[in-house]
Amino acid sequence: MSPDARSRTPTPDDNFRPPWWLRNPHVQSVLASSFVRRRRVVQQAVPLVAAEREVLLECGEGVRLQCFLSSPAPSNGRPVVLLHGWEGSAESLYVLSLAQRLFARGFEVVRLNLRDHGETHRLNRGLFHSCRLPEVIGAVHALQGLFPGHALQLVGFSLGGNFMLRVAARARAADLNLARVVAVSPVLEPQVTMAALQRGMPGYEMYFVRKWLRSLRKKQAAWPDAYDFGKLERLRDLERMTEELVLSYTEFPTLADYLKGYAITGERLASLTTTAHIVTSRDDPMIPVADLSRLASPPALTVTLTRYGGHCGFFDNLPGPTWLERHVMRLLGAVEESPPGAQVGAEDGYRAPSAPNP
Repeated sequence: MSPDARSRTPTPDDNFRPPWWLRNPHVQSVLASSFVRRRRVVQQAVPLVAAEREVLLECGEGVRLQCFLSSPAPSNGRPVVLLHGWEGSAESLYVLSLAQRLFARGFEVVRLNLRDHGETHRLNRGLFHSCRLPEVIGAVHALQGLFPGHALQLVGFSLGGNFMLRVAARARAADLNLARVVAVSPVLEPQVTMAALQRGMPGYEMYFVRKWLRSLRKKQAAWPDAYDFGKLERLRDLERMTEELVLSYTEFPTLADYLKGYAITGERLASLTTTAHIVTSRDDPMIPVADLSRLASPPALTVTLTRYGGHCGFFDNLPGPTWLERHVMRLLGAVEESPPGAQVGAEDGYRAPSAPNP
């Protein structure tokens, strides 16, 4: 199915109209994690953080992943699991902001950290890579045990959205009880995304290289007998660094094999039976919209494709809630009011369908 055909699915996408000064895709993308929002988001998230407890999940084969569970009082008993993007964490602003809004609506909120994200580098000897799907499935399975009788709703951002869609595609085989999955700006074709990062605005590659190197230094400090990233650190090139890591620390024979391993194009999502929603934009500088045409089209999958929004942005105002947060809240069955002064269009009356559109 072509991107244009997908955009004809009834969604509120055409009603996302940010003001002119928020229509630049780079502004949208940077705002998701910008210091401009930090103080406000952190202050708003105080109740969420005050209620959190750390849980170390046993994910199989000795792997442990960290999460933070916040239970509101009163609770509606409905658990939602949030997963950050690459080199993000459970403390990322876009995670905290949505988590607090869900918490305020009575949801049981779980913020999950991928291996070697946040401050978890000592938990597991093996190094993180994006094909470690079994342990994320194991984490979701372990979380299911914490909420017996309740189907989990999963929300992932960027690489986290990619992981959550792959988890959902394996839900039946893994005996997972999932109600819904929402993937925001998910990585579709990793090779294409890497090329976009390297050939696009220079700041993006520098940003991820810097964050990745910081993480690798933590890993080496935690396991000095296992890792020496001196050669990798000297490369300062995302593709060359990834290739060095793949050849030195994974079982994949080539970089291309590794990148194919976590692509969700082709038939990777064909087995989806859990209701799944992708929210992405035409102007995403990291995830080219053309790759939507390479996705399988199971009946359970719908796509909201907006004209604006950048990568994990979708800001129509700065104070919040953002259009994205309001949209995700509706998909998850919560009710979120429009912020004062925000445009109110057809999307503000939108309700997620009880069954997915083909």
